[in-house]
Amino acid sequence: MRHIRQMLRLAGSGTSSREIAVMLGIARSTVQDNLKRAAMVGLSWPLASDLTDDVLEAKLFVHPGVKQGQRLRQEPDWGPLSIELKKPGVTLLILWEEYRSIHPDGYGYSRFCELFRGFEKRLSPTMRQEHVAGDKVFVDYSGKRVPIVDRKTGEIREAELFLGVLGASSYTYAEATWTQTLPDWIGSHVRMFTFVDGVPRLIVPDNLKSGVNRASFYDPEINRSYGVMAAHYGVGVLPARPRRPKDKAKVENGVKFAQSCILGRLRKQTFFSLTEANAAIAQMLERINNHVMRRLGVSRRNLFETVEQAALASLPSEHYEFAEWRLARVSTDYHVEFQSFFYSVPHALIRSQVDIRATERMIEIFHRGKRVAVHQRRYGGPRYGTDPAHMPSSHRRYAEWTPERFRRWGASIGPQTDGLIIAILASRPHPEQGFRTCLGILRLYRDIGQDRAEAVSARAVEIGGLNSKAIASLIATYKSKIPPTEPAAVVEHANLRGPSYFH
Repeated sequence: MRHIRQMLRLAGSGTSSREIAVMLGIARSTVQDNLKRAAMVGLSWPLASDLTDDVLEAKLFVHPGVKQGQRLRQEPDWGPLSIELKKPGVTLLILWEEYRSIHPDGYGYSRFCELFRGFEKRLSPTMRQEHVAGDKVFVDYSGKRVPIVDRKTGEIREAELFLGVLGASSYTYAEATWTQTLPDWIGSHVRMFTFVDGVPRLIVPDNLKSGVNRASFYDPEINRSYGVMAAHYGVGVLPARPRRPKDKAKVENGVKFAQSCILGRLRKQTFFSLTEANAAIAQMLERINNHVMRRLGVSRRNLFETVEQAALASLPSEHYEFAEWRLARVSTDYHVEFQSFFYSVPHALIRSQVDIRATERMIEIFHRGKRVAVHQRRYGGPRYGTDPAHMPSSHRRYAEWTPERFRRWGASIGPQTDGLIIAILASRPHPEQGFRTCLGILRLYRDIGQDRAEAVSARAVEIGGLNSKAIASLIATYKSKIPPTEPAAVVEHANLRGPSYFH
């Protein structure tokens, strides 16, 4: 406008168009065009003192008969069109053809697309991405936490806020969990799918360690347990690029909205349990999803029910059971460790690498995709869970040795031998240390009669000969003192404690 004022001033003083163009450094045709516009609207130098630049521009450059801000042709209602574009199979070309069928003199296809992109730019930044119904759900944790007070101690513990936002409708799910660890992360996904009663095609998470082992633009490594959950629901996982929040702008915007609508409105409430917090969050979710979005004129719930819900895949018939997967190497004692407890595998797999699948109730162990062992999960009691079938035959026989079993063997011979077994086991710091002694004694007793074994056992307890060497000596002494033709019944009633037999 400054140049135009100078043009009018110079032209009023009689300066030619060529000279004005040279003085102002612009094209002669531009000077002629502007002077012609001024003559058409009756402007000449000097201009009125109250003529502002805006008024001057309006007089010179607005098309006659067209009100500023209005289009020459009939425009469609861009809000409903942006909603229609989210439906599967709908393109701008289809929408343009429908528009031209109603307005034959309307805009051409290229201008139609240009105007639509301009409308998109006036919306929130998350609308710049094209989100097809049922295509994606964006998930993340809010950076802000929910404080929960312990009734007994007054201690405040902060819970995490999980958020999931569907791409096309912005339908939102939120809940509080204690941590961001794998069980809570996957559990939130399961409850989110139940909330929307369906499954989208893709999950777009942030690069949280619970979901992504290794972040990469080209080949991200998904956590195996997270991947198994996704496979159960038939949904793909497409992590956002590292340090690229625009890849998940939908949930980033949802996080901001949730922080104001959930955390901001609940900041004055005191929660004493996670259940109380989630009940309050559920009420806030109703408010968020029923709120009418200003530029689109519809609520998230309305968009979800009319556009997105039908495009979601059905939930699987079987309920998902959380399972954690771990890699482990079989130790030389043919056991693998999971959370400080040990579970056996077939001894032939010693030093092999196996996969552990741990559920709430069960531990399953796989080798090369084949299940080789299954155990009930342990949370207390003995740290080792051993299946006898996994043991070598020699170990299996040893594992069958118990104090009760040796006592039964001793009692089958007689009460004196039972007493000897009890005395041997009791004399050791650990009963297992007496197993081999008991086994050796019972083997020695195979060569003598029951009565003689009872006599030897009684004498061994009397003199404290509680080892295999002492028992063997007593048997040898007994054989040298007792005639071989003496009936066993006589030996049974003989006074074996007398000096004639052992002294």
